[in-house]
Amino acid sequence: MRKLFLLALMALQLWADAHIFVYHRFGDDKHASTNTSLPDLRAQFDYFKTNGYKVIPLSRLAQAFKNNEPIDDKWVVLTIDDSYKSFHQNGLPIFKEYGYPFALFIYIEATERGYNDFMSWEQIIEASRHGEIALHSYAHEHMVSLTEEAVIDDTRRGYAAFEEKLGFKPRYYAYPYGEFDRKVRSAIESFGFDLILNQNTGAVSGDSDPYDLDRIALVGKVNLKPKLRISTLPTTWIEPKSWPAGGKLKIIHATIPQSITRLEYYLSGYGWEYINAQNGVVHIETDKTLKYDRNRIFLKHGNAQSSMILVKE
Repeated sequence: MRKLFLLALMALQLWADAHIFVYHRFGDDKHASTNTSLPDLRAQFDYFKTNGYKVIPLSRLAQAFKNNEPIDDKWVVLTIDDSYKSFHQNGLPIFKEYGYPFALFIYIEATERGYNDFMSWEQIIEASRHGEIALHSYAHEHMVSLTEEAVIDDTRRGYAAFEEKLGFKPRYYAYPYGEFDRKVRSAIESFGFDLILNQNTGAVSGDSDPYDLDRIALVGKVNLKPKLRISTLPTTWIEPKSWPAGGKLKIIHATIPQSITRLEYYLSGYGWEYINAQNGVVHIETDKTLKYDRNRIFLKHGNAQSSMILVKE
């Protein structure tokens, strides 16, 4: 028993991984659910600094994947979605003060049409002098509800406008709302991005899929410390792959490391349950109706976890 415990502990230590965090708005109390207060932002940045974390550009992580380099468990990548004006007004000065790099994922149509709450091209160009700029789609649609042709068309429009206005091609893409399925992923991958990011809570290891990288949201009131303890549970999701017929989930099937025989699983609206795994196989037969249009499934063993999202088409 002790030997098994030590093996499991060693495995978890090997999964001590880097973390990608995502922000949206800064110092904008009108939108509390997507806002990070400026005192909270400073407190997070101070925590990174005083606890030996290294905030790296997203391009450094991409380089590590490309060259098959080890992923440092003290690496932190900071990303911002949607290019809200509050980032330029409130967030960017603090990033500059701390010298922290970032990747700003821009919602092209909002800038093209001059929506009041979003950054202008001039502001995005200014931000590009201090961080990396990436693509967050053209029209910020619920991609799963679109045809594959429509997903390609949206991405093509965003890609072209990005290249025209900024003078370079986007290397990274983040799914709008964090929503995707096999169809959406295939369409986005066809553009040759270096990395594609989701918004499933999790960490990043050398075994992570560069085209399906987890990010942890730092919005609202959050406790940073446990989020930095999250590590990767190496998982191959087999079923479900897409929204089940009639919205009724019948089976959850995945593979995990064979050393794990007991873990927890979570389905949105149903809470956590303990389950057993045999020879690295998780096989759960269920008959649960999905409660929401967006549902998350988690597998968790200690601090190590993996998740997927099911979105109604």
